[in-house]
Amino acid sequence: MPSANSVFSACGTTIFETMSRLAQHHGAINLGQGFPEGLEPSPVIERLARAVIDGPHQYPSMMGIPALRQAVAAHENRFWATGVDETEVMVTSGATEALAACLFGLIEPGDEVVVIEPLYDSYLPIIRRAGGVPRIVRLQAPDWSLPRQALADAFGPKTKVLMLNSPANPCGKVFDADELAFIAQLLEHHDAYAVCDEVYEHLTYDDRPHIPLMSLPGMRGRCAKVGSAGKIFSLTGWKVGWVVAAPALLAPIAKAHQFLTFTTAPALQAAVAWGLEHAGAYMANLPATLAARRDRLAQGLAEIGLAPLPCHGSYFLSADFRPLGFKGDDRDFCTHITERAGVTAIPVSAFFETDAPKHYARFCFAKTDQAIDEALSRLRRYFA
Repeated sequence: MPSANSVFSACGTTIFETMSRLAQHHGAINLGQGFPEGLEPSPVIERLARAVIDGPHQYPSMMGIPALRQAVAAHENRFWATGVDETEVMVTSGATEALAACLFGLIEPGDEVVVIEPLYDSYLPIIRRAGGVPRIVRLQAPDWSLPRQALADAFGPKTKVLMLNSPANPCGKVFDADELAFIAQLLEHHDAYAVCDEVYEHLTYDDRPHIPLMSLPGMRGRCAKVGSAGKIFSLTGWKVGWVVAAPALLAPIAKAHQFLTFTTAPALQAAVAWGLEHAGAYMANLPATLAARRDRLAQGLAEIGLAPLPCHGSYFLSADFRPLGFKGDDRDFCTHITERAGVTAIPVSAFFETDAPKHYARFCFAKTDQAIDEALSRLRRYFA
């Protein structure tokens, strides 16, 4: 029999699915996969129910319904003053599809793509399937500082795209204005694009502002920004995302999108459009709620003996488990606490290509206080 595609055949089952199945099997509290609990805004859900009844129920435009494209553009201008309009917005079936459309639409075989580790696990398979060649730069733990010389060295004559995730999953880094200005200089010097994964744009803490790379001088035509209603409204199962980009950049991305998912359920789009226009108070209050849950989890993990790392954005807190005296690597640790303590985390090595640090576990704090307290109680009992 002929072999299947070599890129995807080499991929195992995603670590999120693997650990979630293990959590279910052992009745563990799942602090691994990033689905929020107890945070869903009921008015937006009620709006979806109305949209399902009212219709329409047929294919909408592949670019998205006008109401959502207008709402995304208004949202961008209200929060980030990027000056976009609805013609520069394309709706996708989630942010992962948006990322795929960007990469398939922009990369030619042999183009180099600069990526920054730790990185979301879909980036590298999509880049390679598109024919791109990853050039990997690693943030430096435990504070996840940007190695500027290494980043500059990763750029070259074949560089086509930089992947930038801020706020970052899994490490919670929020790139600051000085770092972004340095990145912008590299993009201009090498005449490259940036695909900006900004799905956690509203989830920053400790007075760290989110700054879209697109908002910097000279970056308007170089950036394709990916957003996510799932992260904005804690409704990850809805799988509604979007790409914001200047027309010349959006055009090839839209061509890729039309052959991936083509379009997204109109009722979901209508509900998200309503939410972007009317749920401003929810968006404003969510960071404080999540920061409190982050601190609750971090304090509890520290009391148990782990060493939490800084986290200024996203849903995720990483912690060094070496102070506990555990002898295995991070996959062993996460499997062990799932099976023995009844708490699931994700090994941070899953977000690295090679030579990964193997002493960090990633915990999701977008859970209820009750779930966080019970998870800490279980870990406390076990490690006591």
